[in-house]
Amino acid sequence: MALKQVKNKIVSTQKTGQVTKAMESVSAVKMRKSQERAFAGRPYVHAAMRILGRLSESQDGLSHPLAQKREEGKQLLVIVTSDKGLAGAVNSSVLKRATEAFANNPETDVVAIGRKALDFAKREEKVIVGEYTNVHDEVTLQDVRTITETIMESFTAGTYANVAVVYQNFISTFEQEPFKRQILPLDPQQIHEIMVDIKPKKGKFSDNSSEQDVKIAYTVEPSAEEVLNTLIPQLVQIMLYHALLESKASEHSARMVAMKNATDKSKEVVKALTLVYNKQRQAAITAEVSEISGGIEAMK
Repeated sequence: MALKQVKNKIVSTQKTGQVTKAMESVSAVKMRKSQERAFAGRPYVHAAMRILGRLSESQDGLSHPLAQKREEGKQLLVIVTSDKGLAGAVNSSVLKRATEAFANNPETDVVAIGRKALDFAKREEKVIVGEYTNVHDEVTLQDVRTITETIMESFTAGTYANVAVVYQNFISTFEQEPFKRQILPLDPQQIHEIMVDIKPKKGKFSDNSSEQDVKIAYTVEPSAEEVLNTLIPQLVQIMLYHALLESKASEHSARMVAMKNATDKSKEVVKALTLVYNKQRQAAITAEVSEISGGIEAMK
């Protein structure tokens, strides 16, 4: 490789490192905000899931149409990804879980949240019931209301046997895990697993107190069916809200780590190329000096 080529490669690698460094800084700010929103929303989601779990285990909850298991039928899969890439394996691991769900039930339609999920569903030639892209980082319950309405309408109409969501669950800055959770019909076991996964194992947002989920007998007015018809869609909305919060926190954390690794790698490449450049430059200078010395000796 010529000296000029090596020099150009050093300059281009340094510019790439500057870009990844800037992206790392931006992702670090977004990561902190997303983590705080995800952790701050977890107690609310946990309380809602606890209520839903108790109701789903009651006689009225088990007999409710939204809790009745359907043996056969299509599946509706809500896939939550990011709109942009450069975030490590955050999206690919979620899409891998979605592929496994397709294998288990080929008759699966998709609600795509995020451009990566939308592109994936189109590649897999799946029926897209709803598509939602460019969801703001500051996710609110209003953002998932339309999604919830689409899911509830499709399920109550009997179009699908079950509805599930696949998303990236945030564990720590360096660790995220893709989860697939059933939303409908209501499953007490799935609700319990969501409650367990909501609380972080350590940190200021962890709750180490031994909370016992005591059995409570609710007196429901005006009627159990009317209350559950109102309450269950709201709790489904909270489950989707939780999935989006976790996905956003995972996305920015993974992107910050990926950009940091890219920045560190660019520095290593620049260091190696600089060493090559200096060696070649020194060899060229030595060759020129040898030629001059040889010419002088020949002239004597």
